[in-house]
Amino acid sequence: MVVAVGGNALTLPGQLGAAPDIEANAAAMAEGICAAAAAGWRVVVVHGNGPQVGNLSIQQEGGAELVPAQPLYTLGAMTQGQLGSALVRAVDARRGAGAAVALVSHVLVDPDDPAFGAPTKPIGPFFDEKNAAWLARERGWVLVEDAGRGYRRVVASPRPLGLLEVSSVKALLRAGKIVLAAGGGGVAVAPSLAAVDAVIDKDRAAAAIAVELDATALVLVTGVDAVMVDFGTPRARALGEVSVDAMARHHARGQFPPGSMGPKVEAALAFVRAGGDRAVITSADHLVEALQPDAQVGTRVVAARERALA
Repeated sequence: MVVAVGGNALTLPGQLGAAPDIEANAAAMAEGICAAAAAGWRVVVVHGNGPQVGNLSIQQEGGAELVPAQPLYTLGAMTQGQLGSALVRAVDARRGAGAAVALVSHVLVDPDDPAFGAPTKPIGPFFDEKNAAWLARERGWVLVEDAGRGYRRVVASPRPLGLLEVSSVKALLRAGKIVLAAGGGGVAVAPSLAAVDAVIDKDRAAAAIAVELDATALVLVTGVDAVMVDFGTPRARALGEVSVDAMARHHARGQFPPGSMGPKVEAALAFVRAGGDRAVITSADHLVEALQPDAQVGTRVVAARERALA
């Protein structure tokens, strides 16, 4: 299985990103990862880095008078090491030293991807309107209002085309390792291998890697136990097992906002349409349980078959 873990699961809402908080959150996430390995799955983990790479960019700008600020793609590599180390040590604490490996990874993108002209990926903390205006003017950042919670910086998020280190991931899986790859969606690189400033969506990256690895399952970890339709209305209901076509219809009707559940649903659809057995969207606590065909928790997107519900 390929498991996608959000950067906001490693820096929770209300936290500032202090190292003890990140390590405690990594320890909680490792429980589900280790449970999957104990159940016999070979596991690849793709983590996000939105809060962390945004915080790091602020530190870079703040110290620019003393040392040169590094480009966004370098900050992506830095957060792969930062978060990868925390998760590896959390897994190793449960399964033994050397059980997990974090691989600094690079993901191929198209330099002409329209995303470079229309940044949408939020990173870093929230700002009020006054500070957002100052940052836009002084640093040239693009900031957008985020669901009434304040303003966040947004950066380009191109479509991932392939993982450069996929053969290394396969070798590590054969060696019995839990592999952390494409952290933060991976460092974006052009076909020339020149790195480019972008933050790739970790759900999209996880789906693409799952296809490359011929994975059985893609698990998209989120803050809720299952996907809801008609959310916030008296008709609200959780989706259990749902066919890829039915899920696509829900998505086309605008059930899943682009800033929350939308990217996860799109990644699930892409994986199953490419031949994946099932894509699961659920919370970390139910990661293994939700994979079962008769599970009473989690949302499972499957190819059309008789018992898949609409």
